[in-house]
Amino acid sequence: MIAVPDAASVVDPERFGTVFDAHYEEIRRYIGRRLDLDIAEDLAAETFLIAFRRRHRFDPQKGMIRPWLYGIATNLIGRHRRSELRRYRALARTGPPTDDDRHDQRIVDQVSAGTTVGRLSGALARLSPGERDVVLLIAYSGLTYDEVAAALGIAYGTVASRLNRARTKLNESLRWGPE
Repeated sequence: MIAVPDAASVVDPERFGTVFDAHYEEIRRYIGRRLDLDIAEDLAAETFLIAFRRRHRFDPQKGMIRPWLYGIATNLIGRHRRSELRRYRALARTGPPTDDDRHDQRIVDQVSAGTTVGRLSGALARLSPGERDVVLLIAYSGLTYDEVAAALGIAYGTVASRLNRARTKLNESLRWGPE
């Protein structure tokens, strides 16, 4: 069982390993959902390297460790945003990559999933970067509005308004019907 890190484990280099052990896999999965899995491992490692180097800046009075790490990861993802947008646009055109299909039903399932993934990817690509960050932090990571606000360094109300705008745009983009 992994010990839950406390504020002291963030600032104490000897105890920082508990922060890594408790959150690395979650941060890697989040990055992997936003970018290619090939990049996720490197960016997750970079997230913790930055956190370790900036551990003296962590203020437990301002928030918890988890949103702080998500904020660092989201900033790194921002650096790769052009790649992310190209990926969403490519998925919108082609659907998810497939491997060697052996069964007819599997092909039907993949075509159906490809249509859904393509539509969703296209809709996500049309959101502003701030709206996309809020949606994906909530959807992929299950962060609360307060945690998203802390992760992105924005006000709670900004999180709520970005999410509201994003929901409206996503609903409009994802309406099923004749295209």
